[in-house]
Amino acid sequence: MNLFATLKEKRLLLIDDDEWIRDSLSLFFELQGCSLVALETAEEGLKELSRKSYDIIVADYKLPGMNGLEFFKRIAAFYRHTIKICISAYGSAELIAEARKTGVGEFIEKPFTAGSIEASLVRLLQ
Repeated sequence: MNLFATLKEKRLLLIDDDEWIRDSLSLFFELQGCSLVALETAEEGLKELSRKSYDIIVADYKLPGMNGLEFFKRIAAFYRHTIKICISAYGSAELIAEARKTGVGEFIEKPFTAGSIEASLVRLLQ
């Protein structure tokens, strides 16, 4: 599978309050010719999803205001077929199990690399 050829046809949404992560992943995907919308809060993510649909959503667990897991719960009924990835430095077996119940396909622990995101996307897209 040529991941980036596949991703060029997808809409990707990233929600993370860490500016460095937003900027780094935006640049990484842009250099691969892919479009990524990067937002700071789950509330911004909900507004964005009311305007446009996305094929892949990556959200941090610990966000200001609504956390990533609550965000995924709120969109679960409307985005059942969307690929969902949760990233967090606070992973526990309970949190991962709860994330899976909301339709999260992958849980990536921080710190992570672009390679971790790539590997997850390959698994989820196959």
